[in-house]
Amino acid sequence: MIQTIDMMQHPERLEALLKRASLDQPEAEQVVRTIIETVKRDGDAALLKYTKQFDGIDLTEMKVPEAAFDEAIERLDPLVLQALETARDNIRAYHEKQIVKPFTMSPQPGVLLGQLIRPIDAVGIYVPGGTAPLPSTLLMAAVPAGLAGVGQIVVVTPPNRHGQIDDAVLAAARLTGVHAVYKVGGAQAIAALAYGTESVPKVDKIVGPGNLYVTLAKKHVFGIVGIDMIAGPSEIVVLADDTANPDYVAADLLSQAEHDTRAGAWLVTPSKSLAKAVEESLKKQLATLSRQTIAAEALNTFGALIVTETLDEAIALTNRIAPEHLEIMTEDPIRLYPKITHAGAIFLGPYAPEPLGDYFAGPNHTLPTSGTARFASPLSTADFCKRMSLIKYDQAALDAASDAIIRLAEIEGLDAHAAAIRIRRKGRD
Repeated sequence: MIQTIDMMQHPERLEALLKRASLDQPEAEQVVRTIIETVKRDGDAALLKYTKQFDGIDLTEMKVPEAAFDEAIERLDPLVLQALETARDNIRAYHEKQIVKPFTMSPQPGVLLGQLIRPIDAVGIYVPGGTAPLPSTLLMAAVPAGLAGVGQIVVVTPPNRHGQIDDAVLAAARLTGVHAVYKVGGAQAIAALAYGTESVPKVDKIVGPGNLYVTLAKKHVFGIVGIDMIAGPSEIVVLADDTANPDYVAADLLSQAEHDTRAGAWLVTPSKSLAKAVEESLKKQLATLSRQTIAAEALNTFGALIVTETLDEAIALTNRIAPEHLEIMTEDPIRLYPKITHAGAIFLGPYAPEPLGDYFAGPNHTLPTSGTARFASPLSTADFCKRMSLIKYDQAALDAASDAIIRLAEIEGLDAHAAAIRIRRKGRD
């Protein structure tokens, strides 16, 4: 079962937990390299071969036909469709606030500077299939991509055992204006998006989470295409004091533990009594879960109830972990959250559980993991745009700046740079 770590006695035990997401996996990297090179060489034939090998499905065509989207919406439970529509609207309302604005400025006469904003031409969204469909992942990527004005949005996702894509995923694609969906997953799908095949178009950026092989493939093709981030296993920290409801804390830890056997689920608290109560609640709630085997392994291997001496120490430790999801269940979370410097998303109080952010509230659920919240941010509308600088000087403005530019070019030993300035003054000195 989950371990309790007393930071006053065993601070070293935290280090092992924080190393769980290492991508130093040479055997998996070799498999991924082979898959990518094969897809580059053989195109669709390689995708069909790997779909048979890894998914056990014989496909003749990977692109989902247009009629399938409307058929999926017709079959879908109306309440599920309504939930998808409401979630989409919430995500859109939030991400509209993130739209990056162009600007121009004239800091002095004869000078025009600016920033231009242009959407990425083509984006590929990876939607994991695995043990369950994830329409929420599609919504979280396709909505901001559409708001940014991306010209072509395509989705790759592994087929189910019947060789089909889940109705909710297809409905989410239709609701967000996705241009095409392809029945292919794994590292081979990433390779197809990066290099293109006869069926799958080459894109300029790939976004979306996946398993170890998908993550390594994204890492491998970065530079050929852009990527959103290198995402590790999901993780949650609940920062709590003795006012927290232990059943709520346990439920939220399990909401992440059920994702993956490598998921991290940590309580950080100065309250030994809360840690003990959460441990008991975890045992009871775990027994009721359909994915209890996965959750139990995650808790046993990468879960922890971490007890600090003070709340300030708990805050400092939380910032050191820099978690993907952070729930603050303290007496006054509004007073406390300004002290958080590193987290992907912060959930305040007992009625803002992590699944609210996963599905519905509006902020993006594609978040930095494995401590990368120290320097990385959630997926946003800005991730689907490019910024371009704009510079214009007239003759008088360049003349006024030329001596300084020439000096800087000369100290860097770049004579041609200096000459490109001097030639414009020739005959006027």
